[in-house]
Parts: sequence; structure tokens; C-alpha cells
Amino acid sequence: MEVIVAENKTQEGKGRVGTLENPEAYENVPGHIIPIIEREFDDFDNEAEKFLAEELPENEFIGFRLKQGVYGQRQSDVQMVRVKLPFGGVTPDQMDSFADVVERWAPLNKGHITTRQNIQIHHVPLRDMEELLKVISESGLSSREGCGNTVRNVTGDPWAGVAPDEIFDPTAHAIAYVRYFVRHPTTQLMPRKIKTAFSGSDEDRAITGIHDIAFLARERDGVKGFEVRVGGGTSIMARVAPTIYDFVEADNGDYLKVAEAVFRIFDRQDWLRVNRARARIKVLVDKIGADAFRDLLDEELRGDWVEEREFGPELVERLRFDDDEESRAPKAPPSAASPNGDRQAFDRFVESNVQPQRQAGFSAVEVKVTRGDLTPEQFRGLGQIMRDYSGGNARSTVQQNLVLRWVRDESVYDVWTKLVELGLGDPGAREISDVVSCPGTDSCKLGITSSMGLNRAVKERIDEMELDDELTRQIHIKMSGCPNGCSQHHIANIGFYGASLKIGGRQMPAYIPHIGGNYEGGTVAYGKRLKSRLPAKRVPTAVERWVRMYESERSEGEEFNAFAERIGQERFEAEVKDLTMPVDFSLETMQEFIDWQRATPYEVVRGEGECAI
Repeated sequence: MEVIVAENKTQEGKGRVGTLENPEAYENVPGHIIPIIEREFDDFDNEAEKFLAEELPENEFIGFRLKQGVYGQRQSDVQMVRVKLPFGGVTPDQMDSFADVVERWAPLNKGHITTRQNIQIHHVPLRDMEELLKVISESGLSSREGCGNTVRNVTGDPWAGVAPDEIFDPTAHAIAYVRYFVRHPTTQLMPRKIKTAFSGSDEDRAITGIHDIAFLARERDGVKGFEVRVGGGTSIMARVAPTIYDFVEADNGDYLKVAEAVFRIFDRQDWLRVNRARARIKVLVDKIGADAFRDLLDEELRGDWVEEREFGPELVERLRFDDDEESRAPKAPPSAASPNGDRQAFDRFVESNVQPQRQAGFSAVEVKVTRGDLTPEQFRGLGQIMRDYSGGNARSTVQQNLVLRWVRDESVYDVWTKLVELGLGDPGAREISDVVSCPGTDSCKLGITSSMGLNRAVKERIDEMELDDELTRQIHIKMSGCPNGCSQHHIANIGFYGASLKIGGRQMPAYIPHIGGNYEGGTVAYGKRLKSRLPAKRVPTAVERWVRMYESERSEGEEFNAFAERIGQERFEAEVKDLTMPVDFSLETMQEFIDWQRATPYEVVRGEGECAI
């Protein structure tokens, strides 16, 4: 199939190190991944002042600030900043820095871990943003290209390097990828954003199938490489990324060359720019097929541009980030505490939140962060726990949690007691009570419903149910405030996205459910959308009914998705049919016309999402 491209488009690359296009210098200092360029802060301040003085058109300013990771909110005069944590890595000093800026500039007194391992800070006045960016840069944090039509934060397995099942640890190569493509001329104004993931294990805890481009560790005859997948994504037209190449070498830079070729092809598809809501690389791959896309790649890789670069072992060696976490691992403590008396709460925490590392004597402790939100006190407290018990090693997760790495086995109880003091000692990480959601109408212009409010309501209902069945605990629940899927609701066992109902002349917040999604065990499957539209206030009851139905009607040992496949969508729809019935507005029903965590009657207020600008 013919693909229409912009034939005459000039595509410069990063060129050789030391050139204007590639001025960065890289140091292997823990936490310092993306080079900080000081003049960008002054540029931001200058452009912001021009915009506020009405000397710069809004559309020009939006494109500028998005590259700096600053995103508009539905609330006027405030912004969200998306701070990138490549591969989820964060240091104790950076946790302190987050605490400082949240305390100074976030009126809701919290920072938010996203499903892409970023930290977002909301409601920051535009005039304060330049100083915030400077403050976080002092600890090596950067928001550069956290938004916009760029290569977004590169995500990965938080257990990389300590997981017993990995082929090799891809962290160093993932960081080389980050460093190569940040500020890359080709990736500054593509048709849309690019989401990337790296996985070292076939368990695929990075969920590579839902990404625009992804790399899975492979090894052939002792040579490290990657299987390359291109064209995945959720939201509209959800697709699982097909494998384009079975094996591309890592240490010789071939994987970077292939990635740049992918982006060059994508950048030239001007027909995708016409409808920005669908301008994703998955649309191109889906249109022409994986084989035809591979042919395009093969041709692109024969282009003259390849010789203009410095692809090869030297490039990877210069860009890679070799951080010897083990050298910082804590020594065995002279003494350690242990449960005295009732061990039930601690044992439950260990069962669900603690995993042995492949390095003997160490464990990775997953901190369950409710709704992904952390207060300044929690940021600082976690930073101190990292210093005291994990050698400073931690990574955020795509489930909005935090993994403390290199914790001595004998120190796990001490860590738990410190987490309890911070309000972060709950068990059930990545279980049914670990509900995932996007910010929804709390801040997002595209939000239709209060997904954070629903998260709270569903979690409270689950806690009230006191679920102790092992199979039930394995259920994953996610909800988004709109169809776009920032919470990854498509791949949840039970997922929801925000919608609305019109009853008479009034609007009611509602959700569309999905059942049977999966992202574990190396397999991505999108849930089936039910023909049900649930009023928001009835969703917790629907969740309870489906969970109880599963517990009472499943076969011996039958997991939730197998059960859902066996009984079919119609059975799920029938179980909640009465909950979908509309009601007339009255004093008795008024609360159903008010969204979760809101005090005024609901109405759809939706702006233009800046992701597509």
C-alpha cells in the first residue's frame, strides 16, 4: 500500500558530538540522566512573560512550553509540570526536591506518580514555573520533552537489574536512548508523541505491547540485542504493537539507528497531521501492515543520513548510563528489628509487597501509593528510607507505586515500620485494592469525569468487602476520566472510562466498563467494552456485584479473565442492568447528578487536549 509522505522535508539529525545539533556532555552521576541546559530556563521565562503581556500568540507559546514539560490545565492561570523519571529512577535528593517544590507551589500539597513513571505537579502559576524548573534541576531532574510531539518519558521494568527472570538489564541502553533522542531535531515536532518502553524479561513488566516503540531484551550467541516492536497504543483504535525485527544489536548502536529510522518515517507522514487525534504511529502500521512497515524501515536504513551519524559502539559507550547500584547497597546492619507478637499485618505486607532479588540477601520492597499521590512529608520520608535502607536506589512503577531496591532482607521489617509511620505501609501492591486512575477532571482539559474521585470510592468499597480470596486479590481495576486511557483502563481486568448521560435537560456523570483486559505474563489483551453505561455513583456497586459474581460462579482455580471469557459479556451486562436505568432528577436522586468529590451539579466541560497540539 502506498504511503503519502512529505518527500522534500529536510530531516536533520543529532550529528556528531560537539556539533550545534549535539552539544550535550554526559556524566554517570546517579539521577543525572537528561543534560540540563541553563539558558532554557531563561528562554522559558522570557517566552512566558511575552505571552502574559499578549506579545506572543497562545498557539506559539503552547508549543514552546510543551517541550519544557509544562502542560495546560482546565483551571485558568495555572499549569502542570511533568517531570521525567527515565526508567522510573529517582534519588533521595530528588525526592527532597519534589517535597520542596510541592510545598512551595502545589496548592493541593501533593505530587502525582503517573502510569508512565513521571512525577506531575499541578496548579503551578505560570510566573512561578521557571523557578520551579530551576529548583528541580539542581538535583538532576528535568521536564524537557515531558509533553508535546516528542519522545516522552522512557519507561521500563522497575525490577530491571534485580529480577531473577531477566535476560539482561536494559537500563544502560534505555538511558542511552533517552540521551540520544532528547532535543533531537527530528523528534521535536512529529505528528504526535512517541511512547517508549524497555523490558529485560519476557514477563514484560514494562507492558511493551501498548507502546509506539518498544525494546525487549534478547541474546544471540552471547550478543546482546532487542526485539523491536512498533505501533502499539491504547485510546482510540487500541492496538498491540507487532514485532518488526526479531533481533537488533544493542552495544553496536543498531537499536538507536533503527529507532531514528522509525521516527524519520513517522515524521514525514504529513497525512497523519490532518487529524491529530489519530496521528499516532499505530495508525500508519495498522494501515500498511507490519511487513510493509518493515520494508519502509529497511529502505530508510540504507539512506545517506546514516553515514552522517556516529552510530557504533563508541556512541553507545558515550551515552549509556552505568550506575553500579550494588556498590551502594547497604551493608548488613549490626542489629535489626523483628515483629514482636502478632505478625499478621507484617506478613501480609511481605506476601504482597516484597520480592526477593536475584542477588542473595536483598529484597525489592514495593510501596503502595494510593492514587499515586505523595505529600511533601511522604516524599521526604521516602527519601530518608532510601538513604537508610536501600542505598538510595528506588524506581517508580507504571502502577503508580515506588519500588525500593537493594533492601537487606533483615531490614524489611524496619522499612515497613517506617512506611507505616508515613501512611504508606499498606499491603496489596498491584492487587485489587491498588486502584489506578488518571487525574480526570481534577486538572485535565480532556477530562469528562472525576476519575480520582471514583478511585477513592471504589477503593473504599473494596476495603469494606474485606476480600481475602487469593484469586480475587489478583483482579486489577483501572479508570480513566475520558476514553483516551491514561490510566491504561483498556488492559485492566475491570476498566472504566468517563462518559456522560443526558436525562431530560440534565447531565449525569457516567462510565463505560471494559472487562477482561490483561498486561501480565508477557501478554497484552484489551478488555471487551460492555454495552452498559453506568452512572458514576453506581460504579462501586457494579464492581462489588461483579466481584461477588466471580467468587460465587467460577470454577475451581479459575482466574477472572478465564471466567469472563467463559460466561461472556452478556452475563456481566445482565448483572448490572438495573444500575444502568436512568432516574429523573429530584431531591432524592440529586446526588447521582453530582460527580464524586464534587459539590455542584455535573456538566461536561471539556477543552482541547494539548497532547494533539
